[in-house]
Order: sequence, then C-alpha cells, then structure tokens
Amino acid sequence: MSTNTLTNTSADTSSSKSSNSTVSHPEPAASAQDPAWKQRIALLLTGQTLSLLGSSVVQYAIFWHLVMRSDSGSVMASAMILTCLPQAVVSMFGGIWADRWNRKLLIMLPDAVIACLTVLLAVAFATGWANLSLIMLALALRSAGAGVQTPAVQSFIPQITPESKLMRVNSVNGTLQSANQIVAPALAAVLVTMLPLWAILFVDVTTAVVGIGFTLCIRVPESAGVRQGDNETDSAAAETSEDRDGAVARIIRELREGFAYAWQSRRIRSIILGNAMVCFINVAPMNLTLLLINREYQHDDLNLGFAVFTSTSDKLAANELAWSIGMILGGLLMSSVGAKRIHDCLRAVAVGFVLIGITTAGLGFAPTLLVFLIIDFLTGLATPLAASPAFTMLQQEVSEGMQGRVFGLLNAFSTFGTPLGMLVFGPLADMIDVRLIFIIGGALTIPLGCWLAHVGAVTRRADAAGGDENR
Repeated sequence: MSTNTLTNTSADTSSSKSSNSTVSHPEPAASAQDPAWKQRIALLLTGQTLSLLGSSVVQYAIFWHLVMRSDSGSVMASAMILTCLPQAVVSMFGGIWADRWNRKLLIMLPDAVIACLTVLLAVAFATGWANLSLIMLALALRSAGAGVQTPAVQSFIPQITPESKLMRVNSVNGTLQSANQIVAPALAAVLVTMLPLWAILFVDVTTAVVGIGFTLCIRVPESAGVRQGDNETDSAAAETSEDRDGAVARIIRELREGFAYAWQSRRIRSIILGNAMVCFINVAPMNLTLLLINREYQHDDLNLGFAVFTSTSDKLAANELAWSIGMILGGLLMSSVGAKRIHDCLRAVAVGFVLIGITTAGLGFAPTLLVFLIIDFLTGLATPLAASPAFTMLQQEVSEGMQGRVFGLLNAFSTFGTPLGMLVFGPLADMIDVRLIFIIGGALTIPLGCWLAHVGAVTRRADAAGGDENR
C-alpha cells in the first residue's frame, strides 16, 4: 500500500537535487560497495516476513472462528473495521514517532506488545473466558500496533539500503508479502483442523519473537545512526523549550508539519492522494470478489486437468491463488528488470494504475470462471508496478527527518480509503449487479493513472525549466 520533491528521480540514481530550497533529500545511509547492507536487509525482511506470516495465520483463524460461531454479517463487518481503522489513525502518530525515535526499536516494540496481548488472549480461550468483546479488542490493538510498525519499517529501509538498490528491495519485500498471502491461509486451514484456537495463537507469539531477534541483530550504518541521533537531539531540545505547550500541542504541531511538508510537493501529495483514491474506488470493490464468484460462477465448474474446481470454496481458493501468483511474478519482475529499467517512478505508478483499472473492469466482463482467473492473475501481475515505485520514490525524495510522517500519512490515507469504499460499494452490491461494481471501480481507476502521468510530465518540464512544480 509516500512523498516529496520536485525533481525527476531514478531508481538507479544515487543522488538528486531539489529546485525548492525548503525540501531536502535524504543522504544515502549505506554504500552499494558495502556488502553489509545485504545482510541488514536480509535480516529485516526475513524477520518481518516471519512475523507477518504468524500474524496472518492467527488473523485468518480468528476470522474463521467468528464466522463459525456467529454466522453474522454485522460481526464480520465490525471485525473488518477494527482491523483497519485503528491502524489508519495510529499511523499518523506512528509516523511522528518514526521521525523522533529509534526506528529499529519501533519495529520491535509493537511485535513484543502484540505477542504479550496474544498470550493473554490464548489464555482466555484456553480457560473459557474469551468472548466477542475481548476478541474485538484484541483485533483493534493488533491493528494499532501495525500503525506504529508500518511507518517505522518503511522509513527504516532507506536508512540501511543504498539508494540505487531501493527499487529492488521494495520489490523483493512486496514479493515476500505476496507469498505470505498464499502460505498463510493454507497453513491456517491445516492448523485449524489440528489444533484449538488458543494453541494456534502461539504461532504468532513464536514468529514475533523470531522477528524481534532478527531485527535486533541489525547494525545500523554509522552515518544513519548519527542522523537519527541528531533528530532525537533536536526533538529533545524542542521538547525542553516547549514543555509549556504540552505533549498534545507538540504532536499537533508535528502533524501539521508533516501535512505541510507532504503537501508542498506536487509529486508527493499526488502519490498520497492517488493511493487513497485507488483504495477507495478499486481496492474496496476488489473485496467483493467472494460475492462475485458466489453469485456469477456458482454453477461454472472448471476442470484444468491437474485440478478441478467445483465447490465455492475451491473457486475462492483459486481466485486467491491466481492473484497471489500474479503478485509474486510481478514482484520478481520489478526486482530484476524493473530495478534496472524504471527511471521515472511516478510514471511507473501511473502505468500501474491504468493497468489495474483495465484488469479490474475486465473482471466484471469475464464470461467464464477461467477468463476471470486469468484476468485476476493479470491484476496481481500489474499491482507491484504501482506499489514498488511509489515506495521507492518517497524513500528517495523525502528528507530523513520527515520520512516517518510521510509514510504515516500514506498508510493512514490508504487504510481509511478501503473501509470508506466498502461503506459505499458494499450496500451498492445488494442494489445493482455486482459485476457493475468492478466495471465502475476499474473505469474510475484509469483516469487516476492518467492524472498521475500528467503530474509527472508537468514536474519534469518544471524541473527542466528550473521552475516550481508545486503550483
């Protein structure tokens, strides 16, 4: 699922200049000639992937528990909201903390807190004390923890990675997350049939401990450590001089600074707003895939020779598998070919949005289940083209002391977009043909891509002329 400057930045460029004196670029935290950067990234991505796997397995198990015990649409809607909104709200503050405090610590601390909460929830299930309210509270707290951790991870990556390698690292990270979407539900399905829920919860505790251990082993480059230390010193001085204003006033001021910083660059604000709008008009309708398959392909059996899809659950599994395989292949392409060939991240995001819009609309036109799965695969294939360059552009163009807040805003806007979209498209799906939801969502996504392409062209011309791209 962000932000800043006037210049056209290449994924293979090690430095850049801004035509706006108020916008500064982060200095490279690591050298491409330093082989230790690969070890640092391997530790971070491995630890976070394992931690995410455990969290995803537990989340699937909890949702399935709610479905089997309540069989209530309102309960599921409440659970979905509680997994989104706390993260969206906390992300804005998590971005501030990522700019002020040690990012490595902010990555480990949520894992530790969530692990402790999960242990308590497991004990409650084992002793029969667990109830719906407790489960909902646990989901909300887990979501809030992600709101702290996500901006910290996104702003920590450029701190330990050479700038010329950011596109590759972000693409590999996206590929690992896509693989998780294949492994997690399959592993959860196996564990649910073998173990009680309280025992499954300890999977998350174990992977969280492993993730913390991997992150703890990362040695931050000295130059990055000095910069972060300078930020902490400046923050401490600001706190001393502004004690009379109180902590709340200080947080509000820093939120305003983050908004102002992101908004002053047309490129950055376009990425943030574009991502939020895509989550609203495209990602939210994509959550109705289950409804579309159940309504339109219930009697459309598919025999591929090596696999036969007859039941609804088989078809839903095939849908998830097609999209996830597309995501993995797209991520691999971005980490290899894309890292070398993409020189304009904003243009790449624009092309990605257009392709996603076309394929999403295509899902609504698919005449058979086989065609639907092929188009779903292509949607997954196009998604990394929009995601990886967006993260890379922001990591390259946002100054070190603002990256946490900018990624916090990106995460908050995007996370808010999905539940808001569901509030619109969910009820609409009961009023009109669900195929039209996909066609509408895809058709509205294409102009967003064209708009981003226009923004990129304007900023390139302004940069070439030495003008101001922020107008």
